[in-house]
Amino acid sequence: MTPPEAPADDARASEAARPPAASPCPGPAYRVMRNRPEFLAAARARRCGAGSMNVQVRRREPGEAEGIRVGFTCSKKVGNAVARNRAKRRLREAARAVIPELGRDGWDYVLIGRPDATATRDFEALKEDLRQALRKLHGGGK
Repeated sequence: MTPPEAPADDARASEAARPPAASPCPGPAYRVMRNRPEFLAAARARRCGAGSMNVQVRRREPGEAEGIRVGFTCSKKVGNAVARNRAKRRLREAARAVIPELGRDGWDYVLIGRPDATATRDFEALKEDLRQALRKLHGGGK
């Protein structure tokens, strides 16, 4: 197998002059919470149990932070590290699909995985659980 030939110098120059490609995927509509105090503040606020997860929401004080913040967590009751990471990946995907449509600016959301239910529930049902919980917590009813 022979190595590919290096491009000519003029090809490199035209490539460098070309603007960088834009990503077709938009960035996330929310910021991910990573600090313990943010999670503790949300734990003292409103909560709702859905079939496959628990959801905690907190309206932030004016000037505290901008945009929507979302946190994901699973306790060791969910299972070993592999099971917890799988459950959190599913929660992240559900949030990516639902939070831009029903989330509100200036609010924190924490999605907590439940043993067995988060990892095994049908994904469309998982998203519907999140939608229903957000409507209930924001006072939208069913």
